[in-house]
Amino acid sequence: MFPRLTPAVQALLIANVAVFLLQFFLADQALEYFKLWPVSALASSAGYGFQPWQLLTAGFMHGGVMHLAFNMLAIWMFGSALEERWGYRHFMIFFLICVVGSNLCQLLVSSVMAAWDGSIIRTVGASGGVYGVLLGFAMVYPDRRMVMFPFPVEITARTLVMIYGAIALFYGITGTDAGVAHFAHLGGMLFGWLVIRYWRGQPPFRKGPGPRKPKPPHLRSVK
Repeated sequence: MFPRLTPAVQALLIANVAVFLLQFFLADQALEYFKLWPVSALASSAGYGFQPWQLLTAGFMHGGVMHLAFNMLAIWMFGSALEERWGYRHFMIFFLICVVGSNLCQLLVSSVMAAWDGSIIRTVGASGGVYGVLLGFAMVYPDRRMVMFPFPVEITARTLVMIYGAIALFYGITGTDAGVAHFAHLGGMLFGWLVIRYWRGQPPFRKGPGPRKPKPPHLRSVK
């Protein structure tokens, strides 16, 4: 039920916790430059605005202890299985692409909203990368059975990711769950799907350099 702590996952946990402690103890305005800001003249006039590095740095910042805890738990639970399968390098590449891709999608949405109604939305969190990892887990282990949080219902990984994706899409379109970057979640899933399709040489790609002979996973299914 609880996977071992693999090297890449351990590095990500340490990095995220270290950045969160930095946020907590410094509370410095300089840290605002590492959050994801929309492309907006209004934000720039206030002294902030989008910078390319924010696509990565915002994915290592969090808005609170629970935000951090849930993301780190998900990275550990699902990411360890993928790292066991792919190895350190491929898993780290996959996660970072999902983070950057999710923030690209969120940047587009927040910039459009800033131009539409003048709202300035700053984004932080590893959730986009987490959703990418969840999608990757479902693609690699589609029939792995697990319990859906927060309900004690046992379902397959494929069903789980479909439910979470549908929820993110519904909230993103309707705007009924304000304060959560649902399009970043969907972006993480999209880029995770594209990376795995590329590695597998599946459409819309021809041939990819992904891991061809993965190691068998050491995790057991939840019974």
